[in-house]
Amino acid sequence: MVAAMLGLVQTPSGPLVQRDLPAPDASGEAIIRLEVGGICATDLEIVRGYMGFSGVLGHEWVGVVEAAPDAASAWVGRRVVGDINCPCGACPTCRANRPTHCPNRTVLGIAGRDGAFRERLALPVANLHAVPDGVAPEAAVFVEPLAAALEITEQIHVRPTDRVAVLGVGRLGQLCARVLALTGAEVVGVGRSPARLALLPRSVRAVAAADLDERGFDVVVDCTGAAAGLARATELVRPRGTIVLKTTVHEAAGVAPTPWVIDEVTLVGSRCGPFEPALRALAAGLVDPTPLITARFPLGDGVAALAAAARPEHVKVLLEP
Repeated sequence: MVAAMLGLVQTPSGPLVQRDLPAPDASGEAIIRLEVGGICATDLEIVRGYMGFSGVLGHEWVGVVEAAPDAASAWVGRRVVGDINCPCGACPTCRANRPTHCPNRTVLGIAGRDGAFRERLALPVANLHAVPDGVAPEAAVFVEPLAAALEITEQIHVRPTDRVAVLGVGRLGQLCARVLALTGAEVVGVGRSPARLALLPRSVRAVAAADLDERGFDVVVDCTGAAAGLARATELVRPRGTIVLKTTVHEAAGVAPTPWVIDEVTLVGSRCGPFEPALRALAAGLVDPTPLITARFPLGDGVAALAAAARPEHVKVLLEP
């Protein structure tokens, strides 16, 4: 096992590349060699102070299992992705089959657990999902955010007759728009960047945010990554419609709930989603996320990669060891 390795670490003074990270402790978990990591908006918010996290960043990744406990040795050599939530398995929430909300959980690269932006990472075998042979690493690295997009259809019934607005067509908004278009609904992708709007598939109608004069959407999904997104979603949703909240930001939203009460609007917080359907969607070619890749950086240039990912001309920035 490698004694020390390279990784992208969030410290109290900001992110830095550390070249002498200790090897991850196996302790009954799988050891995975990173192939590709993906920077997302949550990583950028963590760098700004969200969650108060310090440690190795990253929770979007694909890699190859190098070691596993004896009972799980069949995983060795397999390309995998992994659920980011690591529950305790013993509390009342876990016993009620709500492990992603376990109060004792650690979350990869977000809360209490070093993340994936290192040459090797550790994760419980129970969290692993094998990547189908036909899915390239550049596509598999999108499984976590694609699963988060699919979670919308787990939580609410989107009908083919619905009108749906996706606010923000960045990293996650692009995937949410693609998934929601599979329902047959009329999906409108709303954004400020012409380049990002141009990345939307033909199944999604692209509208510049400044030009959107429609109201009364059945479903509005906030993927803006900005505190103002909830207020805009509230303006656009119809009475008794649904707002799906995908934005997590360090800044408070500052929106009064009165319109939600008067118009009986349903608010749905939406976070992690199912990995297996995401892998099937990739393997079947139902969703192709690879056009969203706008830059690749070596892991040793991780700080520059974070800076690039924060610029509006980039959608998905990848890290490669």
